[in-house]
Amino acid sequence: MNNRTIIPDLHVKFGEKTWNETFQLVRRCMDKARDKTKPCEPLVRCLERLQALNVFSLNAMMSHLEKIAQQRGMGFHFSEATCYLTADLFYLEVALSLQGGVQDVKVAPHGQPPMSSESLLVLLRSKNFVAFSKKLEGFAALYNIPGNDSEVKIKLFTSLQYLGRDLQKISRLPRSIKDYNTRVDTILNGRTGYLTEGKEDCPLTIQFYVSPSDVLKASSSSKVCEVGQVGQVMVGLSDVVHGLQMSSLLPVPPQLDTLGNPVFRPLSETPSESFLACFVLRLHPPLPMFSSFLTKIGQITDVAIPDVDLQWAPFHTILMKSLSDSSSDDEALDQADREFKVSLPGDLQHHYVFPAGAWELPALRGTVVASLPFSHPGHIPGLLEVLRHQCAVNTLLASCVAPQTAGPQEDLVFEILMQSETSLAVTFQRPDVDSLAILVVEVPHSGELSCRLFTAGTREVSLEEYTCRVINRCMSIPVTMRALCAKLEKISSSSSVPPPLDLLHAQTGGDGVTSCLIPSTSEILLTSHPDNPLPAFLPPNNDAHNALGPEDDHAGYGSDYFMGATSTPEQVAEVPVTTSPCAAGDAAVGAYSHWMNTNRQIEELM
Repeated sequence: MNNRTIIPDLHVKFGEKTWNETFQLVRRCMDKARDKTKPCEPLVRCLERLQALNVFSLNAMMSHLEKIAQQRGMGFHFSEATCYLTADLFYLEVALSLQGGVQDVKVAPHGQPPMSSESLLVLLRSKNFVAFSKKLEGFAALYNIPGNDSEVKIKLFTSLQYLGRDLQKISRLPRSIKDYNTRVDTILNGRTGYLTEGKEDCPLTIQFYVSPSDVLKASSSSKVCEVGQVGQVMVGLSDVVHGLQMSSLLPVPPQLDTLGNPVFRPLSETPSESFLACFVLRLHPPLPMFSSFLTKIGQITDVAIPDVDLQWAPFHTILMKSLSDSSSDDEALDQADREFKVSLPGDLQHHYVFPAGAWELPALRGTVVASLPFSHPGHIPGLLEVLRHQCAVNTLLASCVAPQTAGPQEDLVFEILMQSETSLAVTFQRPDVDSLAILVVEVPHSGELSCRLFTAGTREVSLEEYTCRVINRCMSIPVTMRALCAKLEKISSSSSVPPPLDLLHAQTGGDGVTSCLIPSTSEILLTSHPDNPLPAFLPPNNDAHNALGPEDDHAGYGSDYFMGATSTPEQVAEVPVTTSPCAAGDAAVGAYSHWMNTNRQIEELM
């Protein structure tokens, strides 16, 4: 009520006064002593608007630029009609007209000539000083080299520039193209990902992963680089001294070794210096990672990853929290099963369950990582491969997580269990017969997924091949399970002889070892050892595998695939299992090359 009466009174009182008088009055109010615990943001915003409206002269524009420089901790001086806003590693040069108009804005990083900045010029000409000030804040972050010594900052900035140039050279080295979309191929398979050269308020950026759904959502090829996972190359402090390059480490011309990796000159034979600092790949958005993947990165870079800010938890907890930006109690999430309903085309809904107890294993704990330290350009290719691998696992798990929405009754329920950091099992009830089945998805690396289907009756190698192709194309468990269930129903409906069903009983002895007895009954009973999320009846993998038949060739194993009730546990353990070799064939060469060539099919699937 007070505001409603004060504002009209102020309008009446100052309605006939000039802007200069109002401007001076507000400035006097700002200069008066006040309680520092009570900020005056409304007055600040009012003053900024008044200043923007009052900029009609050279002195007024200079005064405003000086104030912005002071807010950002920058130096300020002018010469005739040119203003200079200076920092340790860069400066801005603003050319003004006598009427206060802006003719040009140039940015000059340390040691480089000034370059015109169209974005800054547009902001100043439109008198959008708030956005201009935020832009300067971005510049400060870009050139935010830690330390108090200006000389050390300049050296670290120089080393960062040499690193960027070497990464650009590495990105141009010849390599085999695995995908017809060159930009996607560079992102997923390039030694340094897709590089965006640092400019204005953006540092050198590496885009190293994009999912099929992200590519399909991008309306054009140019927008592919606006999605996915990226990292910014910067410099950070370190508790340990690291030798950093002060020149290029690549020979002239650049060379590749027998494995296709770039060859570097030893750091001891090139100009370098030691600093209490290292390079940093800052991840956007921060990436949930398993502990084993962080260990691999540490082995590649030989730089310890600070664990001060790392909060460890069951991996499914941190992944779901990162996807939902939820502030829910982590301990409550750890102790409860997580369930999600995923809607699919055709009024179909899947119900995905993440049992809390199965994620308590130490190997399945993880943390959210915001930045990764390294000290050499040769670390980037290996580091990106590990990050892509983690992103592929995250993409599969994230595909089962969806906001809770009201919808039709779910048709199928699926249970998600991680066997290891790179292997997950999806347990579900087959829609065609009264039986359970398990689809095991292996992720040996980011560009190759393989599948094994464990179910009752005949074994369909061609069905595993089909499932493998689908999941490699879409990287989505719900889409894959929908396709697999539809295929199973089609096979059952077209089969003249119902598939034999056996009951698999799991018995655990006093020594904790699970034995299997297989009488002939009408269903499979899946049971697990308490320390093993896999069903006890699953036989071990065998490297031998049969040749793949056509997609619709449903010839499988004979009835002797499941042994009779008289079989001993040792005989059961020796039952051969044929693993689908599709991952080793042309269908899995490259990352998504097979689905990128069949976008129409994937759009239909998704």
